[in-house]
Amino acid sequence: MKKLYGIGTGPGDPDLLTLKAVKLIKSADKIFAPNNRGKNMALTTAQEYINEEKLVLLDFPMGQTTKKTYKEAMEKINDLLEDGQNGVFLNIGDSMIYSTFMNLVQANEKDHFVFECVPGIPSFVAAANSIQKNLVAKGENFLLADDPDRLVLDGVDSVAILKTSKNLKGLLEKLEEADFAYYYVARVSFPDQLILVDKEEILEEKNYMSLLLARKKSL
Repeated sequence: MKKLYGIGTGPGDPDLLTLKAVKLIKSADKIFAPNNRGKNMALTTAQEYINEEKLVLLDFPMGQTTKKTYKEAMEKINDLLEDGQNGVFLNIGDSMIYSTFMNLVQANEKDHFVFECVPGIPSFVAAANSIQKNLVAKGENFLLADDPDRLVLDGVDSVAILKTSKNLKGLLEKLEEADFAYYYVARVSFPDQLILVDKEEILEEKNYMSLLLARKKSL
């Protein structure tokens, strides 16, 4: 059997890697990560524990990935891992939240693979800690979204919105109309982390690595 771990590397700060993640990365026979022009935030986060000779970058063109893309990636992983070996696949945040890893699992067609996931700290959880505001309280309804155009706030008390660079102005207006107060957080957990609440200042930002946390003003 071959085993592949989905490793959640958290929001970017290496100190937020779990001990289990570090142990598995250091002991892995192969380390896989998405290729983004040779760079990847998950890769950078775990860099201290990575043996470059074991590293394999896999291509997942942004906006162009299909089921075939994931099948081809799994074929490459299969070819590079020998029977009895363990591999790790590095994800930003957590493997259960908008991750490439689960797409790989679903595309797998081999019966000799075992999969396991290691939790990582999601960016919106780290952001909530940084602003020291409740993400959600008992009895409240919390929504996680990554597409502002499909955002529905009916019955929602608290929301985290990822990938805010898309139609940011319209997103803020939608939150205001629903009587939500919001925080814009960019580069969560990094030394240059940015937290903004002023609408005009937020609209001047074009940071892809950003998110919005918002809560009903009445709460």
